[in-house]
Parts: sequence; C-alpha cells; structure tokens
Amino acid sequence: MAENKRDYYEVLGVNRNVSDDELKKAYRKLAKKYHPDANPYNKAEAEAKFKEVTEAYEVLSDKQKRQMYDQFGFNGPSGFGGTNGNAGGSYYSYTNGGFGGFDFSDLGGFGDIFSSFFGGGKTNRNPNAPKKGSNLQTNIEITFEEAYAGVQKEINITRNEECNTCHGKGSKPGTSPEICGICHGTGQVTQTISTMLGQMQTSRTCSACGGRGKIIKEPCPDCRGRGKIKKNIKITVKIPEGIDEGQTVVLQGQGEPGTNGGTQGDLYIIVHVKRHNLYTRKGDHVLCDIPITFTQATLGAEIEVPLADGKKEKYKIPEGTQTGTKFTIRGKGFKNVNGSWRGDFIFTVVVQTPKRLTQEQRNLLVELAKTMNEQPPVKRRGLFG
Repeated sequence: MAENKRDYYEVLGVNRNVSDDELKKAYRKLAKKYHPDANPYNKAEAEAKFKEVTEAYEVLSDKQKRQMYDQFGFNGPSGFGGTNGNAGGSYYSYTNGGFGGFDFSDLGGFGDIFSSFFGGGKTNRNPNAPKKGSNLQTNIEITFEEAYAGVQKEINITRNEECNTCHGKGSKPGTSPEICGICHGTGQVTQTISTMLGQMQTSRTCSACGGRGKIIKEPCPDCRGRGKIKKNIKITVKIPEGIDEGQTVVLQGQGEPGTNGGTQGDLYIIVHVKRHNLYTRKGDHVLCDIPITFTQATLGAEIEVPLADGKKEKYKIPEGTQTGTKFTIRGKGFKNVNGSWRGDFIFTVVVQTPKRLTQEQRNLLVELAKTMNEQPPVKRRGLFG
C-alpha cells in the first residue's frame, strides 16, 4: 500500500531538483549494491531493496510520471471515475512497481546478470509479444470559473487507429504476414565470433524484417503495411472542480493503440487556466479586491461580495475599516482537487476617496474636519488673485 512506501527521492538518496544524469547515476549505484546476485547471503532483503530503487527510478526518470508523482504522490487523486478511456476521465495512479523504462545493459558488467535475473535481456524480447501503445499529450484551456466549478469539455486529437481494412495486421486482406526466415520470428540475428578469449555471441536487429519477426509481402493498400491509420478523434473529458494551472488529467486507454494485442496507451491532458480580471488564486484560496466608499468604511456597512461561483454573499464591514483590511469568508474557495475540503474566499477592501464633491458635500466635510480637530483643506487662489 502507498502509505507503507518511502518517498522515491528518499529511496534513491537524491533531492527533488535532481538532474536526469544524477538520477541515473544514483540508481546505477544502488542497483549494483542491492542486486540479489551481489548479495548471495541475504537475497530476499536485497531483492526487496532492489525492486524498491527500481520502482523509484522508473517513476522519477519518466518526465510525465515524475510530474504526476510530485503533484499527487503515490496514488494520485481519486473519485473522478472513469478508466479505460470513458468520458469521465481519471487521474494517473502509481500502483505498479514494474521494472520498465530502464535498459539494464547500462549497468556495465551487471548487464548479463540482470538479463538472467529478469528472464532475458533487451535483445531477447519477443517482437511479437503484446506491447502497450504510446502515450499522447495535449493541452486544454479553461476559464477561472470552470476551474472553480469543474467542467466537461470536448477536445480534438489526432492519433493512430487500427486499420479497418486489415484489422491491424498490415497485410492485404486475404493474406497474412509471414515469419521471417532469417531470424525465425525473433527479430534478432545471433552471430558467433572467435576472440583470443574464446568464442563470443553477439546479437543484432534482423535487417530482413527490421526486428519485427515478420515480413509482409503484400502490404495493405490503405495503411501500407503499418496496420494503423491517423485519424482525428473527438473525446469528452471531465475536468474536476478545483483543478489548478499546469495540473494534468489522464484518460487511460485514449492514447495510441497497442501492437500484437497490447493495451492502448494513455492520454495526458495538461490544463491551463485563463487569468481573471477580478480574482486570483493562492493554493485553494480565492483572492480579490473589493472597493468600498469613504462613508461605508467610516460608518460601517453591509455589502454584497461577488463570489467565484457567480453568487453574492452579504458581509458586514465594521465601522472605521481601513483600506487594505482583509476579510475571510470560510469555505468559499476552491475545492481541493486531492481531497474533500475547500479553501477560503479572502477579499481586501479598498477605500475609494471621492474625487468630485458638490459645495454642500465639501462644506459638510469641512465641518466634520473641524469637529475632529483637523485642519480643513484650503482652496488655493491664482498666483495674482
């Protein structure tokens, strides 16, 4: 469970601003240290630590996953429904601790050990095994009010879709791809060479099939052997209330199609919130300035405060209020996107000084100033008057 996990940065012993090179260096050091074959007398504990550092590296080395982890932690926000590409959408959740995303051959002398430990290295992967489709990324712009209340939007994306003519096979209808006669479907060609240290085997990508393990002799006329065709797709996405600038909504299963029966990739939607001419946001709080008159500030008054949801709330301003005084209306800010609580609505009063007065108003203010032992303003005459 997530609550039992250590922070990924702590696991790798790096700070949150670590560079990609430093991250990789830290992982290589720990992976060598905790590899079970390097700890024959304590394999179980070493394997657990090894998997922990590998999971941490898998997340932090991926730009999108790292952004989501920094933003939401292990499990991400929940409660917005929708997986497998439905209209509701969902946030990404880090619950799998697999070992993808890292080439173990980068670990130098441990490359062969890692390959044997995980059941085959990179060159031994089956090219015809199911493979998940690539993730896609797009941007969406919403208003301040839409971010406050949540909104359902329709977006257009361009992605590959399975070819309807060949149903993803890539071959002309009535024909099928053939197993490559050179690599026998492995996608790799093994060579044995003699060296002063003895015979060694090397593997390279099969040039005949391009590493696919199959050869299409009669390509599909529509997709030209790709098995996929680019299409413009409309997708409905639910933006949850409380979303903030730069946060990401993930629709699972709305990315590129997989190959060989693999699952479809995910769609990352980065949200951008337009600036508002009245409100600003700080965390989950809504901030704004509210102008009041000189007499309202002096005598006190009940004013109507326009909230971010379009409603108005009455609020009593006490007498003698100074410009710049802040007032708080509890629970009228943004809903926290990762919880059930709300921020506050905080407004600052700005006392407006009247610029034009009638003679009667001026006389009243002069008399008021006299009663308060203030020196009333003197109207200056002209230079020669």
